[in-house]
Amino acid sequence: MRVRSTARENRKVLMSERLTLPERIEHAATLGGTVTFIDGDSHETITWAELHHDARVFAAGLQARGVGEGDHVAIMGPTTRDLVTTIQAVWLAGGVLVMLPLPMRMGSLEQFIEQTRDRIRFAKVGTVVLDPQLAEFIEHQPGDPTFLSYADLSSESTGQVADDWKRPTPDPDALAVLQFTSGSTSEPKGVMLAHRQLCANIDGCYSAAQMTLDDTVVSWLPLYHDMGLIGLLTIPMTSGAGLVQGAPQDFLSKPARWMQWVSELDGTITAGPNFSFALARRALNRAEGLDLSRLRICLNGAEPIDCEGFREFLDAGARFGMDPNAAFPAFGMAEVCIAGTFPVPGSGLQTDVVDGHALEHDHVATPVAPGTDGARELAKLGFAIPGLEFRVVAPDSGEVLGDRQVGELQIRGTSLTLGYYERPDATDALFDGDWLHTGDLAYQVDGQIVMCGRIKDVIIIGGRNIYPQDIEQVVGRIDQVRTGNVIAFGEEGAHAKQHIVVVAETRTEDPVALRKAIGRSVTEDIGVPPREVVLVAPGTVPKTSSGKLQRSACRQMLRSGELVGL
Repeated sequence: MRVRSTARENRKVLMSERLTLPERIEHAATLGGTVTFIDGDSHETITWAELHHDARVFAAGLQARGVGEGDHVAIMGPTTRDLVTTIQAVWLAGGVLVMLPLPMRMGSLEQFIEQTRDRIRFAKVGTVVLDPQLAEFIEHQPGDPTFLSYADLSSESTGQVADDWKRPTPDPDALAVLQFTSGSTSEPKGVMLAHRQLCANIDGCYSAAQMTLDDTVVSWLPLYHDMGLIGLLTIPMTSGAGLVQGAPQDFLSKPARWMQWVSELDGTITAGPNFSFALARRALNRAEGLDLSRLRICLNGAEPIDCEGFREFLDAGARFGMDPNAAFPAFGMAEVCIAGTFPVPGSGLQTDVVDGHALEHDHVATPVAPGTDGARELAKLGFAIPGLEFRVVAPDSGEVLGDRQVGELQIRGTSLTLGYYERPDATDALFDGDWLHTGDLAYQVDGQIVMCGRIKDVIIIGGRNIYPQDIEQVVGRIDQVRTGNVIAFGEEGAHAKQHIVVVAETRTEDPVALRKAIGRSVTEDIGVPPREVVLVAPGTVPKTSSGKLQRSACRQMLRSGELVGL
């Protein structure tokens, strides 16, 4: 029988003296919650207690094979029950979790293997646990750490049982996760997250989202990315809430599955980036017989949110009972564990319509009526998670700015990273005293944060700050262009003046006509024609392991001739 508690009682449990993940995991396993593992169109449901038993076996196996407290353990594999069991086992053994990304495209397998080896060496990993499906791709070489499979951690292999597991010493300040950044604007860096910071952010998320043990989180997000690992897996695992865990390939191969899982498995909370809502909206337009009435939080954590696309998804879900107020636009980053801002649950998609000219030229968000010529609609992303606070400062002087003034968003509080692993230079650059540089341009209004874009990505033309995501959204809505697979960036020409370059994936049979259509759309909507439009085959645009567009990498690929247009 499921153990129930009120939100206040369960928050009291979270806010207790349990400041390490193993302590919380043990307690959560007693509360009767379940986790459902998706495998294509089938699923298996077990209790958190059953998974915890299996994880204790694996943890005892890790300890028997020499993994001690503070040792770095890397895991790589597709999303399965064994993968989730091993994640929990690393923490139970007192280890530091290092999740390794899977290859985005099999065509670059050799490069992926070399990058994986570099990451393992850089993170000083002593043990790597590999899914058997991947073991054949990575041949053990002299100097490599110990490679294990899931079977190597079983009782049959080690002779260990759950009762042989030795609890690690509770140390809130010990490192729990080495989470690599996405690398969307630079080389990935290892973000150091201690148990104390993770627990603080988990508590903040749980409180701000008004979660209870009756919630069921539905996720297909990759577990090597912070949103999937911490936001949608670790919070249920450490609180006892329900979880439905799918795999990215299950959703991407058949996008209709996502909302089917929500409908059939009583999902109340789910999350995804912009492109996933576009795919889900198309699937909903063809769907029948779903019940989405229980969904109360539909989190969009994209970098700036595509308001129009998100609204289209909500409209498509309305005929299945989806509450449009379930829209939950939020902001987060690995350097704060995961969550930075949440809106009030049930408040829906709130937006700010501003004068685009004033935003780009004067760096001020001047409100205008919807439909005004040159207006831009930006999503309000809610309020600081409990334990965090924000300010917006002028990037050049550091002056603290007032409401509706655009500057760099900075954060301080209880869940900030300890810094970048083995990168004291990058760590020093990350902080301004107690404040963390996000590298994001934003402003505040009505106590909420509104994101404008990444500082490094802004295209400056004629004194205007043009945000590449505005161009990408315009181009992504053109027929024959693959939504979510467009990159825009600025390239310097004569006299150090920038011009716009657009790279878009397509399967068109008439590239000349499509280039003209892209040029017209960008000129009409943005006011500046692109100097160059490069059409490429599907699967060509560079992305991070979490699916974020890599604008700087795309620029470099084009310069080097690696990016070949149609």
